[in-house]
Amino acid sequence: MKKSILASICALGMLTLVGCASDYLISTNDGRMIDSQDKPEIDEDTGMIMYEDEEGRENQIPQSDVKEIKER
Repeated sequence: MKKSILASICALGMLTLVGCASDYLISTNDGRMIDSQDKPEIDEDTGMIMYEDEEGRENQIPQSDVKEIKER
């Protein structure tokens, strides 16, 4: 009984944390729409925008190619 209650509390906690995550939508000058799991960061040294895609991979795109970044 105690194990099932503990498991339920842990599952609820995980769902709560997932609900706090924000998705971002990056629109490019050529019309592409890129989903990002976390807030994209700008690397001032290289001029690249770094973001994490839906599969958890780190990607970069030149800042000059980005038209807009929106939080969903």
